[in-house]
Amino acid sequence: MSAADPLADWLDDLEPAKGHTPSHRRVARVLLDHQQLASYSEIAEIAQRAEVNASTVVRFAQALGFRGWPELQQELRMRYLATLSSEETLREHPPAASGAVHASLQRDVANLGRALESIDPAEGDAAIAALASAGRILVVGMGSFGAPASILAHLGSVMGYPISFEGRGGAHLAAAMTTLGADDVLVVVSLWRPMRDVLAAAAAARAAGTTVVAITDMRRGRLAAAADHALVVPSEGVSFLQSTTATTSVVYGLLSGMEAAHPERSRAALRRTQELWQQLGTFTD
Repeated sequence: MSAADPLADWLDDLEPAKGHTPSHRRVARVLLDHQQLASYSEIAEIAQRAEVNASTVVRFAQALGFRGWPELQQELRMRYLATLSSEETLREHPPAASGAVHASLQRDVANLGRALESIDPAEGDAAIAALASAGRILVVGMGSFGAPASILAHLGSVMGYPISFEGRGGAHLAAAMTTLGADDVLVVVSLWRPMRDVLAAAAAARAAGTTVVAITDMRRGRLAAAADHALVVPSEGVSFLQSTTATTSVVYGLLSGMEAAHPERSRAALRRTQELWQQLGTFTD
């Protein structure tokens, strides 16, 4: 396969040690030659183009380490969209002449349904356990992905957790990570195209013995590989946008689990927060 094609390199990395069967190689060739089609088409069309049956496509996905075709296709779709510029993504998702709000809601209903399938409940529980026992938690998210990251840090702090948010890279990120150690947790929220600072932060934290929790849209991506716990969510949005709806829902789930892990501390912190709201006159009557 062509070394100049990132998808070809990725498929090569996932190829079983014993190699692919001839029929599996035909499936791989279809995925490489028709990346847009592979990202959105039904399994029957992939099978027809590869001159195999649907069961062979499923076995090909499983040979790469996925549970089946839907999980592999979700990964292919995220990788395909990550190769597009914002303008190209807009052409991929032309805006509706009317009903744009409804179309966005429909997209995210589908995203939430896929997230139910893509996230292993045991992995979510393991991430919560790591957060609940952390000495310190740093949450990193940049650009629009900083929104769900900041929600986690803000509400975690309201519950009494030693948690902070960093949405900048470079020297700011380095300073925030300086004291992270083996008892701490780094949470990274990163979708769409991998950001150099984010990947480097995850690798540096892992090397320091810090537990890394990643919320990402690529199960076999570099960020997931650097994480101790990877929570994989769909991120395809409408227009040129990436959706953070499933990510935000995961964040609320983590917060709920964190509260349940330390209910008395959380309630005491919430009471103190409400007292401060009154003292500061935060909300109007």
